[in-house]
Amino acid sequence: MTSAQPPRTRAPVHAAAASPRGASHPRQEGPPDLRLVPPALAAWAAAATALDASPLTVALACAAAILGAVALFLRPRRRAPTPDDPPEQQAISPPRAVAWRGRRMAGATAALLLCGAAAGAVAGLHGADVRRGPIPALAREYAEATGEVTVTGDPRLTRPRVRGAALAPASVVLEAEADRVTGPNGTTTAIRTPVLVTVQPRSGAERAAWLGLLPSTRLRVHGRLVPPLRDGDRIAAIVRVRGGPPRVTGPPSGVQRLAGRLRAGLRTAADGLSPDARALLPALVVGDTSRVPPELDEAFRATDMLHLMAVSGSNLTLVLALLTGPPRLAGRAERRGLAGALGIRLRTTALLGGGLTLAFVIVCRPEPSVLRAAACGLITLLALGTGRRRSLLPALAAAVLALVLYDPWLARSQGFLLSVLATGALLTIAPGWSAALQRRGVPPRVAEALAAAAAAQAVCAPVVVVMAARVSLVAIPCNLIAEVAVAPATTLGFAALAAAAVAPPLARWIAWPAGWPAEWIAEVARTGAALPGAEADWPDGWTGALLLAAVTLAVVLAGRRLLRHRLLCAICVLLVLLAVVRPAPLARVITGWPPPGWRMVACDVGQGDALVLAAGSGTAVVVDTGPEPRAVDRCLRSLGIVRIPLLILTHFHADHVAGLAGALRGRAVGAIETTALEEPPGQAESVRRTARSAHIPLIPARPGERRRVGPLSWQVLWPAQPPAPAAAEGPNDASVTLYVRTAGLTLLLLGDLEPPAQQALLTTHPALPEIDVLKVAHHGSAYQDPQLLRRLSPRLALISCGADNPYGHPSPRTIASLRAQGAAVLRTDTDGPIAVTRDRGLRAVLGGRGGAV
Repeated sequence: MTSAQPPRTRAPVHAAAASPRGASHPRQEGPPDLRLVPPALAAWAAAATALDASPLTVALACAAAILGAVALFLRPRRRAPTPDDPPEQQAISPPRAVAWRGRRMAGATAALLLCGAAAGAVAGLHGADVRRGPIPALAREYAEATGEVTVTGDPRLTRPRVRGAALAPASVVLEAEADRVTGPNGTTTAIRTPVLVTVQPRSGAERAAWLGLLPSTRLRVHGRLVPPLRDGDRIAAIVRVRGGPPRVTGPPSGVQRLAGRLRAGLRTAADGLSPDARALLPALVVGDTSRVPPELDEAFRATDMLHLMAVSGSNLTLVLALLTGPPRLAGRAERRGLAGALGIRLRTTALLGGGLTLAFVIVCRPEPSVLRAAACGLITLLALGTGRRRSLLPALAAAVLALVLYDPWLARSQGFLLSVLATGALLTIAPGWSAALQRRGVPPRVAEALAAAAAAQAVCAPVVVVMAARVSLVAIPCNLIAEVAVAPATTLGFAALAAAAVAPPLARWIAWPAGWPAEWIAEVARTGAALPGAEADWPDGWTGALLLAAVTLAVVLAGRRLLRHRLLCAICVLLVLLAVVRPAPLARVITGWPPPGWRMVACDVGQGDALVLAAGSGTAVVVDTGPEPRAVDRCLRSLGIVRIPLLILTHFHADHVAGLAGALRGRAVGAIETTALEEPPGQAESVRRTARSAHIPLIPARPGERRRVGPLSWQVLWPAQPPAPAAAEGPNDASVTLYVRTAGLTLLLLGDLEPPAQQALLTTHPALPEIDVLKVAHHGSAYQDPQLLRRLSPRLALISCGADNPYGHPSPRTIASLRAQGAAVLRTDTDGPIAVTRDRGLRAVLGGRGGAV
């Protein structure tokens, strides 16, 4: 006799758990539903492959996939045996379970083939749009044309780039779709081809006019067409417009005007905040990065926090939570949120959520992460409205499938890949890691946050390595620390966005407290990026990605064992902290860099100059800052420099001054000394502006002046008099030239002097003695004065230049001439940073490849 079993109910502890899977085990509700994952991956792969394949290949592949799916549907099905069948029939017929599994496998395979065929066909059509029409042919000929285009994305300003000695001006870039093009022969063709328009505005007013354009605006542009930078790109050509104000032929749509007003209202509301909060709040809320300065953007990249400025699912979750309440209660009678408080029915709530999601996409722009989040949200809302609640993993797979069919170019978007990988990791890996941490005594909230950050970093890091050959060692702690401020900053930011449309003064009041968490996030990024070990170099490409994936897997497997031993965990945490902080004594013992007693270091900053002269513990005089702030900052941090009594800029070419902000970052600088010839004027003004914002005095170098800082002394030899004499016909020949004495060594730093100024230097200083170390002029170019080199007869010649630079620096003739004088020649492009020491005589230590000379 058996008693009736009571119905199985969920324990109260699980019903009250934050996770729908319960409080004790992440897989309490059974295995995840993966049925949509293979079709989504098949569609993704097919779209990525078909975008640049020939139409015939795409057609044949799609036909083969469809025929295969039809064959699977029409194949005869083997009937499962029944008790009435004869014994011999039962012996050869498959069991019922086997027959069912066979039918399921055939159906799944057919669905996979059909999804792949659909995605391949759509991608083939999109790829054909790029290749057909007159624009690709005109771009191959670099022809000029006039076109009617429709703006499809927000205009953005490119970062200025150093090209040799010049700083290339920033350009306005906007994505558009060409509707009509008139070629050089006057033929006009109606088309539908995606292009990229680049403009170099000639004034601030022109720049503001171009940056103020909204999506859906129609323009008439005239410019030179050039091929895209990469094969297989989603644009058919780049249209280079010389300048002038935009010629608008059609206004933007009403929806885009409303979205533009909302975005502009948020920017206006943030105007009174601190510089970091003013720049970051619009980026956190709607992805508007127009105000984010380059150094803050670099800090977010170094700490892998850039996803915070790319609007994603977390932003949409916060918006929907205001309407539906917490996601775990959205389908229940006890749901909270605005809809629950007003008694709005579930289906109406789902419809309102769908409208809110569409408005979110319009305001935040259809970036890959926004589209992925919106698709997931709409599918979840559909399940909520129909009463068919599903897990989020099938929703993610369905979102990927729908988006790849809608826009096949997302299949090649690295941003879309990172967004999907991070979301998948949060849904699959993070719950298990969180449960494991909680079983070992970690508080639930901390365990969930730590598991989410670690899971997202583990799956995204190999993809990041493909794009940038480096690994962030501070990404997980920085993201964890910043996470506490993301929700309040975003929630208050959305409130300010909504208030800006009806009550701008109220929006400013709401934006004021929102600026505090935004400033906190910026400070976390800056502090993390400033740590000496914030980033580690790593092999790039897919080889580096596979290597990092293998290392990550090994760390995860080893971590499961380490979690059982608290002492080993503490040791590992201590080792990671030491690797990130890199105390100078410990780093010197392990790496040998910087060598003890170093007197001068030629930093490896690429194609440019940055020299560091030791002037005491943590103190140095810096001569030039190279072309890039990050490189010179990294060099100074590796040397432990925190005080710069004097920073000398030999002349105003960009490869010597564009890195100034990096040298100033986090250091006490007494003054900046420059040459008297302020050319090029734009770069000279940039130096003045940077010095003024940092409250550092700017002084001119005076010929013959002598200075001393600790054991370091120097004399300015050139320019001979201000303004520069006739021999100095340009910025190079106006370079500040220094004769330096330190620890019994003599050094001559020539800047970028050309032969006329070198000859004049020798004439002005006929008693110039032989020297120990020569910083070769102009990156070792072929233009050197042989008489000066013979007079100096250096024992060591240092050349600062970049690898594979387009100028051929250093010149083989110059190297041969120096070696003929008996000098040892070292160069930063092959030897890395070079330190000069007085260890048992003159000695050079190489920081890039190790060793000494």
